[in-house]
Amino acid sequence: MIEESDFGAAFVSGDWNDLKYFLAMVRHGRLTAAARQLGVNHSTVERRITALEKALSAKLFERPPSGFELTAKGQELVPFAEEIESRWLVAASEISGADVTLSGSVRIGAPDGLGMYFLARRLADLSVRYPELDLELVAMPQVLNPSKREADIAVGFTRPMQGHLTSRKLTDYTLSLYATTGYLEACGAPGDVTELRGSSMIGYIKDLIFVKELDYLSDIDAGLQPRLTSTNIVAQQIMALQGHGIAVLPDFMARQSPELQLVLPDVKLTRSYYISYSNSLANLLRIRTVIDAMMDWVREARQQLLR
Repeated sequence: MIEESDFGAAFVSGDWNDLKYFLAMVRHGRLTAAARQLGVNHSTVERRITALEKALSAKLFERPPSGFELTAKGQELVPFAEEIESRWLVAASEISGADVTLSGSVRIGAPDGLGMYFLARRLADLSVRYPELDLELVAMPQVLNPSKREADIAVGFTRPMQGHLTSRKLTDYTLSLYATTGYLEACGAPGDVTELRGSSMIGYIKDLIFVKELDYLSDIDAGLQPRLTSTNIVAQQIMALQGHGIAVLPDFMARQSPELQLVLPDVKLTRSYYISYSNSLANLLRIRTVIDAMMDWVREARQQLLR
């Protein structure tokens, strides 16, 4: 087992900088992806990892054709490497004064609906408050992974179970059925859930639903089959706004489109958003500031998020 004292001693003749190559490989699993993140070529990554293995006298990765896989020794090294990375990030911010003035960048990954209809305006306001803080919003259906440094802060539909992450519930939110008045007048308003089967439903592409929490139609009625589908909830809302059917939409989104009418008001789903971030970033003031702001926003907007 690698002891902390042995780990430090191994670098008397080694290079601490090799740890960032090690962590990049841990997070991405492939030379090309790790090299892309670090801005170097893949041979440099492999050379630095080999040097790290030599310094530690331990094999850290198996190298099958499918990509690098951590050995038992490599798994032991991960928490040491992340602790050093965390201390370096905090020290660099404090010494440079970045956190004193809240400068630097924070990348936030969020589901498309929450990102576009809730976070975008609020993040823009936050950037006015902290003009030296660069805020990057990645609003897309697929949840980004803070463990792989895809985002500094990520919002997802479930609590992450893997990776060295801090995670907590951001908020609950509700979803309901919506359609335009024109569609309901032309095609008839369903009187109950069973009558939805004769309606033109809008939903997710079944085989591209990456978390079961997005399978809204099945939770309403297992027999519902959408006629129009998209991987993007905003696209589904646009389809409904064009009068092409009935969609299950977050209430905080639908309320911003007065053309949409609530269908079957007794049918309501409740889901949750979870916020997560790497433990190595938890002490950075700019990260804490954005997280605290997001928690304040959902508390203030509770009535908007929950019908």
